[in-house]
Amino acid sequence: MEREFQAAMAAEDSGDLDRAESLLLGLRAKYPGIFAVDESLGLLYVARKNIAQALPLLEAAAREEPASDVAHANLGAAYFRLHRNQEALRELQRAAQLNPKNAETQQALGRLWMEAHKPARAAEAFAAALELKPGDSDLLLARAQALEEAGKTSQAKDLVSSLPGVDQSAAAQSLLGDIEEKSGAYREAAQHYSRAVEIDPSEANTWMLGVEFLRHWTFDAAIREFKAAAAKFPQRTRMRLGLGVAYFGNGNYAKSVPVFADLLDADAGNALYAELLGMACTKLTQEDKPRCGALVSYAESHPGNAKASTYAAAMLVHEGVTDEEMHLARKLLQTAITADPKLSEARYQMGMLQQIQGDWAGSVPNLQGAVVLRPNFANAHYRLGLAYSHTGDKQTAQSELALYKKYYEVHEDDLDRRLHQITKLLVDVH
Repeated sequence: MEREFQAAMAAEDSGDLDRAESLLLGLRAKYPGIFAVDESLGLLYVARKNIAQALPLLEAAAREEPASDVAHANLGAAYFRLHRNQEALRELQRAAQLNPKNAETQQALGRLWMEAHKPARAAEAFAAALELKPGDSDLLLARAQALEEAGKTSQAKDLVSSLPGVDQSAAAQSLLGDIEEKSGAYREAAQHYSRAVEIDPSEANTWMLGVEFLRHWTFDAAIREFKAAAAKFPQRTRMRLGLGVAYFGNGNYAKSVPVFADLLDADAGNALYAELLGMACTKLTQEDKPRCGALVSYAESHPGNAKASTYAAAMLVHEGVTDEEMHLARKLLQTAITADPKLSEARYQMGMLQQIQGDWAGSVPNLQGAVVLRPNFANAHYRLGLAYSHTGDKQTAQSELALYKKYYEVHEDDLDRRLHQITKLLVDVH
């Protein structure tokens, strides 16, 4: 057995994996339950990227030698590659308990804790690995990242700043940008992100710089970065998405529309693109907006998306001149209210449509519903005031117009809030 096993190891060392596999399979058939055979054959399949075939062998090896930290670490790594993270975490924790002086195990454990969204535990594992591999730049950065995500920004900053060559490391500069952003030092954050792009003008670094400008409404700079990035990385959808949002935030609605329309054309079922197109199209006034027709098409084919239906209807209500357009707007709003009875904007738009068609009394229930759902809805109070005025209830009309004046600033703040939400969403875009 020993001679055959050594022959298998020699074949593997020489790169003849087929012969090594054949010998190990033969040994396993003759001598089942041998740790060295199961472990070696399992690792051979790992080398061949056949993790599913390797797993039962590595599981057997860990049962045969339960005190082997390496066996548990190898099994944990296999589980991780199969996205079975809970089992991977269990095995790597066991490996670290058996041998806390294995730097690779501690480093792998740290990565798993990060995957589990437990950065404080990850920082501890990376610290243990650093004790065994002091000065390792990758480990220092990994621990600093974990500390930053755990909210220990001061420790993270000190750790990154102590790295040799920190000014020439794009990864370190990007992490310093994250740290300064979380600490509220926005100017410094932008400087670090810019430096990361100078060192390594990669798609990821450019994205972070553009998003940083968006976070703080530096829209001209964001447009500049995303415009160049969209040309440099044409296959990366998020760059075009960032450009569209930057145009929108800057008030360049006519420029944002074709960006969002192109994105929706390429991904016809994407609710986010449809909503963004809707926001932009309803902001346009006199500009020609042929690309906004895609919004109506999306809304008609996705009746469950109340927001898209409402945006499409609002566009038709504001710009529609034909009976057919107004009929379609009403149909879309009825669909939106059915899909989401709590969407105040849909009820508001229905009330406004009724007013445009002269049905002042009929608009009241929808507008009342809008302000019940959103009491600070300034425009709904305004339209409700007009409705009461036209139906002869002057006193209630005055009360509604007073509420309009009271909530108008809140209305403006609501637009700002929505833009903040979109920017936050971009930070999480893949």
